[in-house]
Amino acid sequence: MDMSRTRERLVVIGGDAAGMSAASQARRLKGPGELEIVAFERGHFTSYSACGIPYWVGGDVTERDRLIARTPEEHRARGIDLRLRTEVTELDPDGRRVRARDLESGEESWTSYDHLVIATGARPIRPDMPGVDAAGVHGVQTLDDGQALLDTLEGTRGRRAVVVGAGYIGVEMAEALIKRGYEVTVVNRGSEPMATLDPDMGRLVHDAMEGLGITMVNDAEVTKVLTGDDGAVRAVVTEDREFPADVVVLGIGVRPETALAKAAGLPLGPHGGLLTDRSMRVRGHENIWAGGDCVEVLDLVSGQERHIPLGTHANKHGQVIGTNVGGGYATFPGVVGTAVSKVCDLEIARTGLREKDAHRVGLRFEAVTIESTSRAGYYPNASPMTVKMLAEHRTGRLLGVQIVGREGAGKRVDIAAVALTAGMTVEQMTALDLGYAPPFSPVWDPVLVAARKATAKVHGSL
Repeated sequence: MDMSRTRERLVVIGGDAAGMSAASQARRLKGPGELEIVAFERGHFTSYSACGIPYWVGGDVTERDRLIARTPEEHRARGIDLRLRTEVTELDPDGRRVRARDLESGEESWTSYDHLVIATGARPIRPDMPGVDAAGVHGVQTLDDGQALLDTLEGTRGRRAVVVGAGYIGVEMAEALIKRGYEVTVVNRGSEPMATLDPDMGRLVHDAMEGLGITMVNDAEVTKVLTGDDGAVRAVVTEDREFPADVVVLGIGVRPETALAKAAGLPLGPHGGLLTDRSMRVRGHENIWAGGDCVEVLDLVSGQERHIPLGTHANKHGQVIGTNVGGGYATFPGVVGTAVSKVCDLEIARTGLREKDAHRVGLRFEAVTIESTSRAGYYPNASPMTVKMLAEHRTGRLLGVQIVGREGAGKRVDIAAVALTAGMTVEQMTALDLGYAPPFSPVWDPVLVAARKATAKVHGSL
């Protein structure tokens, strides 16, 4: 420890949602005279929306800077010593210090801390296979990644793109590339796209993607990337097929970026994320906090730890950490696993457990699926939607909801997210006083239609 310091020092590793939310909240509660804040970020940008990158690549967002919520200069003006292009290479919890390297000069130095926030995020999964590091193969996790992909798209003459993986990023990037005029093939290891849905609901997404001109290849795994004489990608290969490609986007998913934490002996969960208590303090370490995509969180439905990399959680984690470091009190109780996405005009939403999640934790359940419309059937532009609902056997406790449909479908999942958080039964849901008028909903909202059907099935199973 630096005994010459007269004020506490907060060190933050990671300059995006969780890290800078924590720094900003701590600064609101404690001025520069009470708390020194040093933040390390290895990239060029801070406080940006990684979730917006596919929409920037696709042209819906016209400028990169529109994705930046707060610039480095704005953070520095608020008394935060933000050091860009600086990577933390070692943690010393016993000595309460971190070693950081300036990526431009190569210089390394130690910085001591009283409080440490680990917000290192997640890294895209890059399969260990030949050619995966070739020019033209891109992961999409940071603004730097997005810029590199755009540079490739603008610099290549070919118009063939292959997206590896069909999760949120894969599906959203497929749409972005279609909008840019590319011929898009999605190679997916699963039986249907969107593995966060049950396969029967994923099939609806599959059909919609093919309707947009996207070629879906399911039950296939890329084994190598072929390159041309110039070293750039020219094709991807599965066990039995070859797909020409001028650009490849990896949408396989992400893993918690916790190599530093692991090397320092900090506790990790089954998914490789840091384990914290409800105050977001790393378990067993009084002065170390962690938040964002590098942590595991409590699933309030299953009671187990999960890794759910979403900006909504990261910002909340940062607020909780900053409040606690700043002398206040806050907790993060957990999540129910809500997410929403789209493929052009098809909206995809889910919350709670899928069938295999419920089986894995030993829950017996009833599942129902209903077809309804976004508005009263007679009102212009009413569009179809499918709602799937899981309820616990006998008790009727809501376990999960999945929704696929057109305009007005996706955000209906919020009804179910609130019901899950409150521990409601499907029968209790049928009495919810939801807003109704023909332009917005049928008399019975589609979520409540599913709740009625689930209630009947639960009662029938008693």
